[in-house]
Amino acid sequence: MSIQKMPGISTDDRLIANWLLLCALLIFAMVVLGGVTRLTGSGLSMVNWHPIHGVIPPMSAQEWDEEFANYRQSPEFIKKNRNMTVDGFKKIFYFEYAHRVLGRFIGLVFLVPFLFFYFTRKIKPGLTPRLIVMFFLGGLQGLLGWYMVKSGLVDNPHVSQYRLTAHLSAAILIYAFIIWTAFELLSSKPRLSKADSSAPGFRRAVHYLMLLLVITIISGGFVAGLKAGLIFNTFPRMGGAWVPEGLLAVSPLYLNFFENMVTVQFNHRLLAVMVGFLLLVYWLVAKAQVFDKSTSRSFDLIALMVVMQLVLGISTLLLHVPVWLAASHQAGALLLFTAVLYNMHKLTRV
Repeated sequence: MSIQKMPGISTDDRLIANWLLLCALLIFAMVVLGGVTRLTGSGLSMVNWHPIHGVIPPMSAQEWDEEFANYRQSPEFIKKNRNMTVDGFKKIFYFEYAHRVLGRFIGLVFLVPFLFFYFTRKIKPGLTPRLIVMFFLGGLQGLLGWYMVKSGLVDNPHVSQYRLTAHLSAAILIYAFIIWTAFELLSSKPRLSKADSSAPGFRRAVHYLMLLLVITIISGGFVAGLKAGLIFNTFPRMGGAWVPEGLLAVSPLYLNFFENMVTVQFNHRLLAVMVGFLLLVYWLVAKAQVFDKSTSRSFDLIALMVVMQLVLGISTLLLHVPVWLAASHQAGALLLFTAVLYNMHKLTRV
């Protein structure tokens, strides 16, 4: 489903691209708000899901009592928050409520303009199937989010790290799909074939680096799901050792990479430092090459975001994962991902 680009950007293409970028920005906010919801322990506060009338929060004292009564039957209240009052419940409820309402708002922001563009014939040939796929992926993401929440509403008041990471990965996939489509619509240069490219080495390298970056982000999902950032709050060593005790304590061996807090944090550290180093090398090598100004800036943007993200990650760990800093670190990961994606796109046009 590739979009054939001709020189010049039409007014309709620019309008649709800006709409897609707005949707991507809202998804970005959704990911960050989801992180805040998790960090504040708010994700299991809404034990019922009403896609339509659930958009209206409790308004009266009676409605709050009813909502709180539902929560009091959940494993989280019974096992963790037995002393919580209605006022305390309201604080965690509003984070999860905002997260769900934002998700529905994104659906409307996507669907209504899409219908307008479609019926006014502003969508160029070949683009409509992409937009339809985006919409259905967004709907499936909502279902995946509820599937994730349900894992903490049965016996153990803890969201499955597998489902949380799947939910995060799906959000990033949809975000990348939308961003890349917008980049194509805003590009006045046609995509070059591999034979035409003057920078085949960089084009190959950025794909491998993107793969490593995505694996690093996924590993961060497991850190978040297991709350593994709350242990070994030192850097660069963990508990005074380069290889921490208990690294491979779980049997069978492969489960350590997904269920052992020590291994999960160790892997995320190792991947983050390795990917950061490789991206900086990639940037330094690119500085010796001759690219157009916008492509050169895309390399600089990667270097800037690598440094910022490493600082945020280490600070989050050393300060015992404060909510605002951990949320900034999650936002930084998505910004770095965007920078690499932008660089990847620029390299298809040089």
